[in-house]
Amino acid sequence: MGSCWSSRVKAESPFSSASASEENSRSICKDQNGLSGSSSHSSASVPPTPRTEGDILQSSNLKSFTLSELKSATRNFRPDSVLGEGGFGSVFKGWIDERTLAASKPGSGIVIAVKRLNQDGLQGHREWLAEVNYLGQLRHPNLVKLIGYCLEDEHRLLVYEFLSRGSLENHLFRRGSYFQPLSWNLRMKVAFGAAKGLAYLHSDEAKVIYRDFKASNILLDTHYNAKLSDFGLAKDGPTGDKSHVSTRVMGTYGYAAPEYLATGHLTAKSDVYSFGVVLLELLSGRRAIDKNRPHGEHNLVEWAKPYLAHKRKIFRVIDGRLEGQYSLGGAQKVASLALNCLSMDTKFRPTMDEVVSTLEQLQETKEAGKPLVAEEKVRARSLGSSGTKSHLKILEQSKTGNVAYPRPSASPLYL
Repeated sequence: MGSCWSSRVKAESPFSSASASEENSRSICKDQNGLSGSSSHSSASVPPTPRTEGDILQSSNLKSFTLSELKSATRNFRPDSVLGEGGFGSVFKGWIDERTLAASKPGSGIVIAVKRLNQDGLQGHREWLAEVNYLGQLRHPNLVKLIGYCLEDEHRLLVYEFLSRGSLENHLFRRGSYFQPLSWNLRMKVAFGAAKGLAYLHSDEAKVIYRDFKASNILLDTHYNAKLSDFGLAKDGPTGDKSHVSTRVMGTYGYAAPEYLATGHLTAKSDVYSFGVVLLELLSGRRAIDKNRPHGEHNLVEWAKPYLAHKRKIFRVIDGRLEGQYSLGGAQKVASLALNCLSMDTKFRPTMDEVVSTLEQLQETKEAGKPLVAEEKVRARSLGSSGTKSHLKILEQSKTGNVAYPRPSASPLYL
């Protein structure tokens, strides 16, 4: 058994029988015995996963763009049209006519995001094809909308709806005027929306395991509605009497479930674990893996879990920029939910439907966003004498309504 590690785990795809030696050099892989292809959907709403590239492209509900059309839409991929860059390639801003989807002048029609993949071999094409396959069939308010694709010679591009707020990752972890801290209520709204998207993927209608749930794959629209993006690693869930899908390990280090890393057995509960990691990131404002933190705090889950079950200790985990924005009861419910999602035993992890139900109750009661002065004084004491005066000052200001909590501002799109 061989293994190789980097920041992202990538390996086989359900669409190709190409050998593992042709995988992208950025892969994290962990060979497993009994590797199998993906299972077929049983729902009549979603066609069975096609087995050939031609079938996938023909069965998708997407527009096939020419390279020339996308050049016109993005002003020939001009550098000042770049929205973001990553290992996959670059994302460009463009415009198309809302009715005909033909290229239009900048500022007219609808705004699109065009992802142009690097020409880096078979693995990139596999993920491009997986994206077309899943987003060409699945539709949900909490999934990013894929409008079309381009496959022309060696060029592979994807055309998405433009989401003006960018990724959750940027709002949580980047500093600067573009990325002001998200408020508690907005964090809960994002968690709720992302949970609904994941629950839909796990439903009988879709039966898909996302496999790469993380903050950078959650995009936000103008109203901070969360939409899941990047389905390059998605896989059909188990069917019949099968309890799991056997795969090579892929996903992102820090988010992948421990039992999946150990065995390669993939289930919907693997996604639930990843959701727990992101919920913990929302709660703490910390990255899942951060080597710049002090020793013992590099891995967020390992550091935070001992505090999540204790009423007086959860304040050590909660992002200090959220002072005064939540109630103790609301914080405890979110911490408890994160802890359950992160259970080492998959049987004790909730389903995503149960996660949605819990977060929905918080949305309806708004309990999570009602700070109580007495509870905050408990927190101030738990922080120690050095932080008590400043914290109680904030409490006094909050009673008079003089505290202006930072609100997020618009941010560029990063896919």
